[in-house]
Amino acid sequence: MLSPQEIKANTQQAMQEIARGASEFVGQEYIASLVERFYTTGERFIVKAGFDPTAPDLHLGHTVLLSKLATFQRYGGDVKFLIGDFTATIGDPSGKTQTRKQLSRQEVEQNATTYKEQVFKVLDPKHTEVCFNSAWISELGTAGLVQLTAQFSVARMLERDDFTKRYRENLPISIIEFIYPLLQGYDSVALNCDIELGGNDQKFNLLVGRSLQRAYGLAKEQSVLTVPLLEGLDGVQKMSKSLGNYIGVTENPNTMYAKIMSVSDVLMWKYYELLSSKSLDELQSLREGVELGSLHPKAVKQALAFEITARFYDESIAESAQIEFEKVFAQREMPSEIATKEFDSGVWICKVLQDGGLCSSTSQARRDIQAGALKIDQQKIVDENLKLTSGEYIIQIGKRRFLKAIIR
Repeated sequence: MLSPQEIKANTQQAMQEIARGASEFVGQEYIASLVERFYTTGERFIVKAGFDPTAPDLHLGHTVLLSKLATFQRYGGDVKFLIGDFTATIGDPSGKTQTRKQLSRQEVEQNATTYKEQVFKVLDPKHTEVCFNSAWISELGTAGLVQLTAQFSVARMLERDDFTKRYRENLPISIIEFIYPLLQGYDSVALNCDIELGGNDQKFNLLVGRSLQRAYGLAKEQSVLTVPLLEGLDGVQKMSKSLGNYIGVTENPNTMYAKIMSVSDVLMWKYYELLSSKSLDELQSLREGVELGSLHPKAVKQALAFEITARFYDESIAESAQIEFEKVFAQREMPSEIATKEFDSGVWICKVLQDGGLCSSTSQARRDIQAGALKIDQQKIVDENLKLTSGEYIIQIGKRRFLKAIIR
């Protein structure tokens, strides 16, 4: 049994870790009471976060939310990892300036399967339940949906910034987009949530859950915690596959390690705050070491790259990635392993870069070549119209992207 003083100290420390990197709290006192109850009686509480499986793979931007869920698990939270298989067929309008394309049921199911394989790299399976909201939303029926829509007015819906903007600009807003936040809020009713987490662009939807819990007579109002969006490798735009500034959780470990090492020294601290499992005291010691000159920023960044790579693989693989990074980037040697792809003679260099996975598109390939990022067999190439003839070529974009092209 812990003494009252120990319970108070533990609760205070837990709340500091929970608040770490958060954008906003609604109902912070309720969260503290749940954590205190956990330390007093061992009773756990329900924490929910919803994920629409709109893409098959997660990147580190997604794991900001997963890391926060893992923090709650350490302090008494049972996580409901909610895959919005029903709501994904509608499309979340949050932050959008136009109606989103709906996903097919097959797309949703394929992406959801991939999500389930990835999340337990971060979350504790013992305190995680993967849920699908089709289980209860499909049972609502027409009468249930009518009852649900009666809980909110159009005026309340137009309080959302993105809806207001589109309404003022005469852009279409479908009725189904009004229904989306209601269905997300109903998830909190069905799961009897104590706390819901989401990105800071989800605040309106999360607050709808609080309102619906009151409307449906639950003896609680869920607390809400939002987390910031993580900037990608460019340090400006949010991490996104479409922007090419992402670090995927299923990427080759050497690539993952190298990409983290390419993050700026300034942005590194945000990655530490939002992604690392190091305590706040440990992070403060690292900051002080860098400020005093006893620690080099590169060494601190190496520790971050090692930690994250080991999380998604293991320590031995992370060690190999670290050795490979030093070989390629510090000693300027070629990578030990380079992907190989065959092409027909006369292939356009930009097509090689796109199909070989070095660039997201031929337009991006042109921009990279114009910026001087392309090397072929260690020689800088600036001709964006180059066509490759028969032979074998080592193609490099920037410092970390390599391809062995075999031209038939």
